[in-house]
Amino acid sequence: MIRTERLCVRRRGALVLDSVDLRLGPGVHALLGPNGSGKSTLLRVLATAAGPTEGAVTLLGRDPRVPAQRLEIRRRLGYLPQEFGLFPRYTVRDFLVYAAWLRDMPGGRIDRAVEASAARVGLTERLGHRTKTLSGGMKQRVGIAQAVVNSPELLLLDEPTVGLDPGQRARFHTLVRELGRTSCVLLSTHLMAEDVYDVCEDATVLVGGRVAFHGTLAALDSAGGYDALVPPE
Repeated sequence: MIRTERLCVRRRGALVLDSVDLRLGPGVHALLGPNGSGKSTLLRVLATAAGPTEGAVTLLGRDPRVPAQRLEIRRRLGYLPQEFGLFPRYTVRDFLVYAAWLRDMPGGRIDRAVEASAARVGLTERLGHRTKTLSGGMKQRVGIAQAVVNSPELLLLDEPTVGLDPGQRARFHTLVRELGRTSCVLLSTHLMAEDVYDVCEDATVLVGGRVAFHGTLAALDSAGGYDALVPPE
């Protein structure tokens, strides 16, 4: 579902991602690395929000460089960036409807999809509230809801549990496990115990824009764990 070959991204002449090769199918996959390692840049490329400088990317069997195929990828994609904007005068329902419209969902499916995504994150009773009235944790849950409103086949999440309390995090883990049965979920997080070991099947560790490790969590532990791969900041 995700395939990259020698993926490179340069920014102002500097390599942000350097020859990244990935093969990811259905399941929940962790994306780890220190600040500045290229995690968010990789997710932006996989979300078709940015393009590679070199190399190839295939998503859901399609080439995002081809406009028609890029549009089809976006219909089947869910993405939560680390920083996302909410329209303060929109209600939660308005925002989720807008997110569904952006994914080109048929109009007859949108209302039901909005109700379902709000229920998945415990926001049913807040659907009529303006987003500007929500707490930080509730806004994060709106971000998760918009990412899953189209029941995506490819779900990209950048630090999704920031601001969630333990109960909300447990609910999120249940949702991600459910989606991972048939979809490819790539989850970037710093919470090893709370997120990675609770829901992920394997991990990719980026260091300096390169893949320092890719494999199962058992193999990561055998290699000395995340701290053995990442130099102290």
